Amino acid sequence: MTSPYPTRRELRESRAAGSTAVADDSSGGGTDRRRAAPAAKTSRAGRNLPAAIAVGVTLGALVIVSLVVAKELFLGIVAVAVGFGVWELRKALAQAGIHVPLVPSMVGMVSMLGSAFWGGAQALAVTFGLTCVGVLLWRVADGVKDAVRDVAGGMFVALYPSFLAGFAALLLAADDGVARVIVFILVTVLSDIGGYVFGVLWGRHPMAPSVSPKKSWEGFTGSVLACMLGASLGISLGLHGPWWAGILMGAAVAIGATVGDLTESTIKRDLGIKDMSHILPGHGGVMDRLDSLLVTAPLSWALLMVFVPIQ
Repeated sequence: MTSPYPTRRELRESRAAGSTAVADDSSGGGTDRRRAAPAAKTSRAGRNLPAAIAVGVTLGALVIVSLVVAKELFLGIVAVAVGFGVWELRKALAQAGIHVPLVPSMVGMVSMLGSAFWGGAQALAVTFGLTCVGVLLWRVADGVKDAVRDVAGGMFVALYPSFLAGFAALLLAADDGVARVIVFILVTVLSDIGGYVFGVLWGRHPMAPSVSPKKSWEGFTGSVLACMLGASLGISLGLHGPWWAGILMGAAVAIGATVGDLTESTIKRDLGIKDMSHILPGHGGVMDRLDSLLVTAPLSWALLMVFVPIQ
């Protein structure tokens, strides 16, 4: 009778065959050790670092150019980015059986950005309420089966990302809105950069291992320090406000950015996905870049209104 267990010779041959298969190039049958190269591009933080830097620099340049040219151009870029975010979040929720109405979500998003820019905070709040009503009516018109679930999902999308993005439009609407937006984006981006550097170099203690295993308390420390420095310089040089206000704003933005990142990570884990999409190489989806900005936008707007009131 043949033994059901492999012999030592068979095990050695199996391991040798596996090693050869990894080394062989599938296209030509020869040995090509360069196949391991793609893994080398991935940083300790789990990103394709060259691609992430290239995309980040490109997006940063696009933001700066649009702010220099015209406020309305930047507002249009925000609308496109948040529109992609709405599409990604809607697609992700569909995997859990939550079908968010597309038309009222997109129309509401554009309306909220426009009303915030031209009408102010009260107009933004009113438009958010009307968007929720529009989602309700649009979904009920298709029938009442699972309507409560879908309407709740639609209201969530109306809030996150659309309503929160409206605060970026409120920042932009001020006479010194370009400087306010630059400070808001700069400080939030510095949170990501400071957290990445400190996390890669010294990260040892996970902050929320069940949600985001690579996020560490050391990285959070780097985020706080970078945000404080960036906010102090931004407020004092760009907005002519007190430098000490940057200490308070930097700490608040670092916390808000971390909460935003963890919030989106929680959503993705609950839905069983790694990235919202793969539109941005090295970053994932647009929502993977907007997550921190969406939470820090209302924080930045409120704090700057207190520390540097609009004249």
